[in-house]
Amino acid sequence: MSGEQNLMGESDEWTPDLRWDMETEWLRKRADGVASSCQSYQAVNGVHQNQQRGASASGCSSDEEMIDLASNKSGGGAMGDDENAHLHSLHSHQATDRILPKVEHGMHSTYVQFRGFANSSGSAAPGLEADELPPGIGQYDDFHTIDWQRDIARDRMRHRYIAKKKNDSVFNMIRGAHDAWSGWVCVFLVGVVAGSVAGVLDIGTRWMANLRLGICPKAFWLNKEQCCWMSSEMQYEEDTCPEWKMWSEIFSAGRDGAGAYIIQYIFYILWSMAFISLCAMLVRTFAPYAVGSGITEIKTILSGFIIRGYLGKWTLLIKSIGVMLAVSAGLSLGKEGPLVHVACCIGNIISYLFPKYGRNEAKKREILSAAAAAGVSMAFGAPIGGVLFSLEEVSYYFPLKTLWRSFFCALVSAFIVRSINPFGNDHSVLFYVEYTTPWMFFELVPFIVLGILGGVVGSIFIKCNIRWCRYRKFSKLGKYPITEVLVLTLITAVISFPNEYTRMDMSELISLLFSECGPADNNKLCDYKRVYHNVNDPVGLAPAGEGVIEAVWLLLLALIIKLILTIFTFGIKVPAGLFIPSLAIGAIIGRLMGIGMEQMAVQYPHLWVFSNECSANCITPGLYAMVGAAAALGGVTRMTVSLVVIMFELTGGVKYIVPLMAAAMASKWVGDALGKEGVYDAHINLNGYPFLDSKDEFTHTTLAADVMQPRNGQLSSLTQDNMSLSEVESVLRETDHNGFPIIVSAETQCLVGIVIRRDLLLAIASAKKLQDGITGNSIVMFTDTIPAVPWIGPPPLKLRKIVDFAPITITDQTPMETVVDMFRKLGLRQTLVTRSGRLLGIITKKDVLRHIKQLANEDPHSVLFN
Repeated sequence: MSGEQNLMGESDEWTPDLRWDMETEWLRKRADGVASSCQSYQAVNGVHQNQQRGASASGCSSDEEMIDLASNKSGGGAMGDDENAHLHSLHSHQATDRILPKVEHGMHSTYVQFRGFANSSGSAAPGLEADELPPGIGQYDDFHTIDWQRDIARDRMRHRYIAKKKNDSVFNMIRGAHDAWSGWVCVFLVGVVAGSVAGVLDIGTRWMANLRLGICPKAFWLNKEQCCWMSSEMQYEEDTCPEWKMWSEIFSAGRDGAGAYIIQYIFYILWSMAFISLCAMLVRTFAPYAVGSGITEIKTILSGFIIRGYLGKWTLLIKSIGVMLAVSAGLSLGKEGPLVHVACCIGNIISYLFPKYGRNEAKKREILSAAAAAGVSMAFGAPIGGVLFSLEEVSYYFPLKTLWRSFFCALVSAFIVRSINPFGNDHSVLFYVEYTTPWMFFELVPFIVLGILGGVVGSIFIKCNIRWCRYRKFSKLGKYPITEVLVLTLITAVISFPNEYTRMDMSELISLLFSECGPADNNKLCDYKRVYHNVNDPVGLAPAGEGVIEAVWLLLLALIIKLILTIFTFGIKVPAGLFIPSLAIGAIIGRLMGIGMEQMAVQYPHLWVFSNECSANCITPGLYAMVGAAAALGGVTRMTVSLVVIMFELTGGVKYIVPLMAAAMASKWVGDALGKEGVYDAHINLNGYPFLDSKDEFTHTTLAADVMQPRNGQLSSLTQDNMSLSEVESVLRETDHNGFPIIVSAETQCLVGIVIRRDLLLAIASAKKLQDGITGNSIVMFTDTIPAVPWIGPPPLKLRKIVDFAPITITDQTPMETVVDMFRKLGLRQTLVTRSGRLLGIITKKDVLRHIKQLANEDPHSVLFN
């Protein structure tokens, strides 16, 4: 998702009074048990920001659609972008596991205390089940970051409780065994379902893509390759067979001639427009989050961010159908990136079958990391590359056990895809190659040159695509996403059909470019001036024929068309991946260079680089295409290790690891020199997601005092035992902060703890509903202090159990380098700044990201979420 202005931007009309009204209405509905629902599309395509925030405050999504469903955590309220909103997204490290109103009688007094079970680690006490949590407590709000430390601590406490009880009875023993194996069972199910879905998508995509060119009358459900299997002929002219009928033949216009060409042209455009229209309407109506490749958001989600509905069942269904339609429409996009999103949707849904993962956001991300590995595995048939892709590119927290489970999940998904055999061959990889000629040492030079070209092309693509997406986001074009999709599809179909290399499916194009010419090949790329006496003669060097020369010009034109169309296509409001277009662009560059090197060896055989090693045939253009594809993909995504492994798994070319490594490193170095961000990181910054990259280094000498909020003035806070309920509600009404420090008194400013806005609102609403006598004059007490004299007046409201008494704190002289490391390695959402125990301010993840942007001379307000 590239992000729309109304979703990512801030509204000047968002006032504390409006927020208070929304929160009051939301609490009333929650108290009355009223279920609410919302449509997601307006959040993506133009609803007012106030409405989106209202939806976020209302928690409006069905249980299966929310990534943070039933999670045992508490979060901040709705987001705010005001410069003084320094307490946004505070999150308590001390869990409040349930709220039970209890009346304590004594000396004519009544105390209402919210009783929970919590300890200093922020975990639920032993014996307390998550099902006892009332609605609203322990959940994260939409577009907020989870608290990694608290969630991991809660899981450890849960594990200790199960281990302690497993010897008490047979049931507890079975429960302990189930808990131990639940992770492996979960990733196994994810692999099975993801592999099955991938096999169906591959088969459906090939059939619909061939439908634009013709049909199999004897069995319309077969694609072109399957239809030709029924033919008794061994060779076909122009890669056709009698069983497969072109649309011009269906209308009795034959295969050749102007009439046949026009009919084919018209049907090509009509089918493309039909496919993309259906895709765009499905996405708009049912699943607006099913747009783009999804890797940008997956990467952000795995770093701890919450996006409700992004991994839900409707997104899974529409993304699966939509990616088939979008690829079949002939747009310059691929399905491999969206398959990672599809796999993560499957992982999110299946994780709810296991409460250990479904109710703990940090643990759930272990399953999502394994699902991301399975997504690459089922897309390319590359299980090891999928694991490395998840580790290198998308995952934020990747412990050793997640590595093994990711490998197992990727293995299962690859096995399922191989069993379905959607490629229709004896190999489980997408582009199997088998070159008869080994590469020569001197070829490392052109391979490195290909890497340099890949880095340059990748950087050009990123800069142009980001500029276009930013224009789409802030212009009127963003208000008409379907019109943009239809116009782009029409232009793509009209331009692509005349050129046979842009007309064919990109996967077929890449296979053709990777292939090695043999005696039986009759396509233009293999039209050399060779003379064969029999089929066993070796394929030696030969001058290029007219077909090769024509193919070179067509490939040059295809390269320009593919690059320009991909720049405008990536980011539109349909499922759109980037792997296959990048591979296709790089493969064209590599094939052209391979042909050039081959003809140089033919024309100048006595050069010292050729004379010693090129006795017969030393240049394989298909190998250059494979290396160029890796270089272009590396230049766009900045992958290195995982890219090399994916490429040799993708092609089966294990012998060519060294050329792939040389090209990948050259592409990475050149790309980083021209721009440090890969395409996914660039889109994260464009959308304002709070992603703190662990690979970046913070080298500045600033201090915490330079970043904390507020710089001037006093931090909004609550006192521990001398504020009335009306005063607390006034603070809530007049501010939009998502948390409030608890201090001893306004004079001392000594820190006691933190209370979260969401928990405070729920606690107050529950007390008013369940306990008589609570009025605006009731004293709100955040401590266990009990007066020694009879209480006069309305009963106080004791809220100690919703306070975090052990927040992470630093001093104002702490170097920001240390603070940034704390946020990265501990997964913090905020830290309080003190001096000699006195509260000075707060630093949130959003403040850290904005500070980094400011030091880099970038717009700090581009970071929109915390």
